[in-house]
Amino acid sequence: MRQAGRRYRSAFSLIELVIVVAMIGMLASMAIPRLSRGAVAASDAALVGNLNIMRSALLRYAIEHHNRFPGPDAAGAVAQLTRYTDSAGAVSPIRSGAFVWGPYVMQIPPCPIGYNPGSSEILIDSVNSPPKAQAASTAGWVYNPNTGEFYPNASDAQMSLHLPGPMVPPVGGPVPVTP
Repeated sequence: MRQAGRRYRSAFSLIELVIVVAMIGMLASMAIPRLSRGAVAASDAALVGNLNIMRSALLRYAIEHHNRFPGPDAAGAVAQLTRYTDSAGAVSPIRSGAFVWGPYVMQIPPCPIGYNPGSSEILIDSVNSPPKAQAASTAGWVYNPNTGEFYPNASDAQMSLHLPGPMVPPVGGPVPVTP
């Protein structure tokens, strides 16, 4: 029987609140690793897509320019890929009678991994094949204009995290040109 004058409040007990907080913590501990794997997968997809765009642009340039790749320096390579060119590789901002090829890309895509993620700069390494990454550089990409090899400016360990299988073959090598 209820005593007159006493009112009972309905509320959660301390043990019920502790159990709910513990369950929320367990759910969060399961969800957070899954979310972080999604971010890594997104950067992997961006890397593969950007590599395909650039390697395709380099190959198209070489086919139209007598097996020569853009270059010899980073500024020249970017200009030759993003503007109109003639058969010798000279650059023009507008299409005209002699400047009929290109542009091959609107802009150099950013590299999502490596020493400088988000950088669109290109580091030229015309000596090594494949070109070697350099941590001291601000470039996102490394490129050899003699062979057409184009890679992220990343260490081998960084590359193995994002591309666990064999590396996509480089564009380099002779390109058959039909007369």
